[in-house]
Amino acid sequence: MLIDNLNAVKDNIAEACAKVGRDAGDVTLLAVSKTKPEADIMELYEAGHRDFGENYVQELREKQEHLPKDINWHMIGHLQKNKVKYIAPYVAMIHSVDSLELAAVIDKEAAKHNRIIPILVEVNVGGEESKFGISAEEAPAFVAALADYPHIRFEGLMTSAPFLDDPEDDRPFFAELRKLSVDINSKNLNNMCGTTLSMGMSNDYKIAVEEGSTMVRVGSDIFGKRYYQV
Repeated sequence: MLIDNLNAVKDNIAEACAKVGRDAGDVTLLAVSKTKPEADIMELYEAGHRDFGENYVQELREKQEHLPKDINWHMIGHLQKNKVKYIAPYVAMIHSVDSLELAAVIDKEAAKHNRIIPILVEVNVGGEESKFGISAEEAPAFVAALADYPHIRFEGLMTSAPFLDDPEDDRPFFAELRKLSVDINSKNLNNMCGTTLSMGMSNDYKIAVEEGSTMVRVGSDIFGKRYYQV
């Protein structure tokens, strides 16, 4: 069933791309595996999938230790500075950078492992108090300041749009992030240029792809509802 779900999401991505004249190969699908058992991840792995997203450092650490080393683990949840050291040796990308203090810690820990860690800047396009991320207005100066950290590489922007009943209502938020990305790249701020747009989840990823997303984070549409141990 998981493979069928994965293929259905891929088909939806391809359909959304075709609708706006994009190449489906330009969109990376992250299977968001938080709270899901390792057996589920292995089922997708054995079908050829390699890109997975996790929200919690402890869970990511345990899975990374037990599962194949060629999995690309993306840290997509809020990241505390004191936990960066646990994922710095292997994380493929950190999506949720929203302070220069966090960027500095990632840079420091990456240097210890002789790595340059790809990062995304999290932007709170909806202005929701319950969500992390910097404002769109702060983003250009924030991105420019990342040039001070040689062991991180700015790859682009990430957002979580408001969860609305009609996914169409999220379209303006995705369009805003894409415009912000274009604006930042056109200014060539301290040679910082990133084309990745991580936006779109199970409820709205098709709309996000139509609006330019290059990376979608899909959990429940692949794995089903989250499983929490009691």
